[in-house]
Amino acid sequence: MIDDSKLGYRKYVLEEFEFESGYVLRDVEVEYTTRGTPKYDSEGNITNAIIYCHRFNGNCLSIEDLHQLIGPESELSDFNFFYISITSLGYQESCSPSTTNLKFDFPEYSIRDRVNFKRKFLDEVFNMTRVLGILGVGIGGYEAYTWACEYPDELEFLIIGSSSFKTDGYRYITSKALDNMIYVSDAYWSTVYSEDLSKMMFSINSLIYSQYFPKRAFQKFTRDELDIFMDKFIDEGSSEDIYDFKYRNNALLDYDVEDKLSNIKAKTLIVGSSEEVYYSPEFDLWPLKDKIENVEIRLFEAENFVYKYDFSMFVTLFREFLEEFRK
Repeated sequence: MIDDSKLGYRKYVLEEFEFESGYVLRDVEVEYTTRGTPKYDSEGNITNAIIYCHRFNGNCLSIEDLHQLIGPESELSDFNFFYISITSLGYQESCSPSTTNLKFDFPEYSIRDRVNFKRKFLDEVFNMTRVLGILGVGIGGYEAYTWACEYPDELEFLIIGSSSFKTDGYRYITSKALDNMIYVSDAYWSTVYSEDLSKMMFSINSLIYSQYFPKRAFQKFTRDELDIFMDKFIDEGSSEDIYDFKYRNNALLDYDVEDKLSNIKAKTLIVGSSEEVYYSPEFDLWPLKDKIENVEIRLFEAENFVYKYDFSMFVTLFREFLEEFRK
């Protein structure tokens, strides 16, 4: 194990990881971080673990976005949960096309592979085959849905924000367009990472930013504010490797757990915005009422909904939902 706790994260090396395709990678790095203190039952099993699944352009340290809900200074500190945040398969801080230097020879992976990557890590590091709950945001919600559908007996609750249970319609077109942009580039198939690829990532991040806020929130900003926010967003993604991005995007194209939602046994809380651009209440939230048995759906007005960093409006909701899971 690599201990980088002073930097806020640690790394663990899996001896091997097998993909659904049967491809096996060895010496697989996993980056992770924890918050809180674990509690144990009489058999030594951790009973208060919540797994955080980060957004598309995040990593394990994105859990800090939830600073109002976790940690000793948080408004839910008295709930004493043990949070585990793992950088997903395919991200450069964990095992990815760029960190393995396999580039376009990296094995294709699915959202279920990403879930199994985390499950294997939890089993090896924490001897954990069950968790108290899973919290997923954005693409992290894809992992959360998949986990609850494929392994329904492994968790007691599920919280998902700004996400969906399948890639279709507008999302499919967007992901397919991004894939086409990369695929037709001669620079992508080169053995040398060129400046052209960095320029392409600039264009890709500009397009992704167009889906970043609810529609009404965008309308509130002046052009100068939009430029500032866009520049900051693009700058945050400037170090993104295009091979990592393409594989991550590919995993979204076939994602669809709609027919498995009835498998979910966990108590479920779904949170979204009334005017989300990428995830809409009409197609991604309200249909869940008839698909998941024990589900609560909460929709927040767009003008009050801050996409990240400010979760103060959710504290009361989370406290009420999580009350029964205090150990």
